[in-house]
Amino acid sequence: MDVPESPRFPSSLDQEIIRSGEPEIVAELSDPERLQRIQRESDQGFRLLGDLGPAVCFFGSARTTEASSEYRLALESAAAIGSSGYAVITGGGPGTMEAANRGARDAGAASVGLNIEIPHEQALNPYVDIGLEFHYFFVRKLMFVRYSWSFVIFPGGFGTLDELFEILTLIQTDKSRYLPVVLVGSEYWSGLIEWIRSELLEGGRVSPEDLDLFRVVDERAEIVAAATEGLPAGPHRRL
Repeated sequence: MDVPESPRFPSSLDQEIIRSGEPEIVAELSDPERLQRIQRESDQGFRLLGDLGPAVCFFGSARTTEASSEYRLALESAAAIGSSGYAVITGGGPGTMEAANRGARDAGAASVGLNIEIPHEQALNPYVDIGLEFHYFFVRKLMFVRYSWSFVIFPGGFGTLDELFEILTLIQTDKSRYLPVVLVGSEYWSGLIEWIRSELLEGGRVSPEDLDLFRVVDERAEIVAAATEGLPAGPHRRL
């Protein structure tokens, strides 16, 4: 059966898995070949990031505009963190990610972008100094968790929420060491946090201490302090 191309998102190489039941797709790449590709992506990340040192990861919307206050806040916060000697890691794309990479470069800190191959919003922004390209989301996510010492999460869409809840799940289940998770923008996050309290906490689906796995801040100084709390003193790897 023919599978029509999505009118919103044109076909990408990820279709090899999404449409893996189709004989012509199966013939393009075998499972052992996929495992080799996964290993190559992992090896690349481990090799390039192994000596990065303490780094702060910024997540947020790829649709944030340069004229917005969020862009400016991300840029200034990343610059302040970079000036303290810490690397900055982002998804490598536009919007909030671009702002954070730009701030890191302005401060002379290592500016890292972990880009993902998707049909839209996929090009590395021009402020990335150490860029990696990934085909598989889970390999990319492994690099975020392995090499980030804290997470600063600005307002974003589905991808940002995915990253937030994945990190919280890993910390909650002891699959990751404790990592500071800093949510920027009390107005943006308040509705979600209220829902977590009223539905998850009151329903017994999470424990009271699980709400201590993140904090909400608004100002640059708060972001920098929360993101670098407990990190080894800099300077570290610089460019």
